[in-house]
Amino acid sequence: MDRLTLGDFELIAVTDGIYRLDGGAFFGVIPKIMWEKKVKADPENYVPVGLNSVVVRTGQETVLIDTGIGSKLPERLINIFGQPAQLLDNLAVAGISPEDIDIVINTHLHFDHCGWNTILGDGGIVPTFPNAKYYAPEGEWQHGKLQLERDAISYMSDNYDPLIKSGQMELLHQDQEIVPGIFLKTFPGHTQNMQAVIIKSGGQTACYISDLIPTSSHLDLTWGMSFDLFPLQTIESRKQYYAQSIPEKWLTMFTHDPNIPWAYVERDERRKLIAKAVTQK
Repeated sequence: MDRLTLGDFELIAVTDGIYRLDGGAFFGVIPKIMWEKKVKADPENYVPVGLNSVVVRTGQETVLIDTGIGSKLPERLINIFGQPAQLLDNLAVAGISPEDIDIVINTHLHFDHCGWNTILGDGGIVPTFPNAKYYAPEGEWQHGKLQLERDAISYMSDNYDPLIKSGQMELLHQDQEIVPGIFLKTFPGHTQNMQAVIIKSGGQTACYISDLIPTSSHLDLTWGMSFDLFPLQTIESRKQYYAQSIPEKWLTMFTHDPNIPWAYVERDERRKLIAKAVTQK
């Protein structure tokens, strides 16, 4: 578990564990001979993939960004991806109970980013974080409802529909500030409406960039995932992000890196993008 301070805020990286994806799918059009220099695949071509959430303690609110896979996957998907279901245990290790969470932000509504939004209780689906206000992009919900052949498997309505129906989840129509110092900004590419979470305090900035840059092995502009619905927009969104984050020295938080939850993205003397690890406690 990693912690650091960002101005007056505390950031805590918590994980729902490690699941597995096909290496070819995870690195899209990049040949295996190239991506396997960064990540080793197992004999079935699976690579380990992190499920990193971030807790932000502002002094006023406790905010949870993304909620991992959760505990409700159907058996057929467990057999493919696994279901580590470790988020609540790791929150407890950090001294945080579900009741302590004031705000939950879903960057988008794929099942590996909002699975712990809800759990199966005695009376059916109930909120995992009973005192929290949930936020998600409205366009994500609209797209998920379509159940298109390309990505229907990614959207599981039990993760969000009960919260929308009860009024506990607010669907966002535009970029906005959720609480002082925590902003949402749309970066299309992985999906059309995915939002990054930008955190500012004390002159410092961090960004939970979600699936725009899922790991420190995906820094290069063209190293996208096959799951990206709009790969050319992924490239343009990365250009936009780096144009601001590198000169302003933003901390980049990686949602799917199994080893590095966050780093400073820089360019070396050859202008190659590199991740400079953070060890601050």
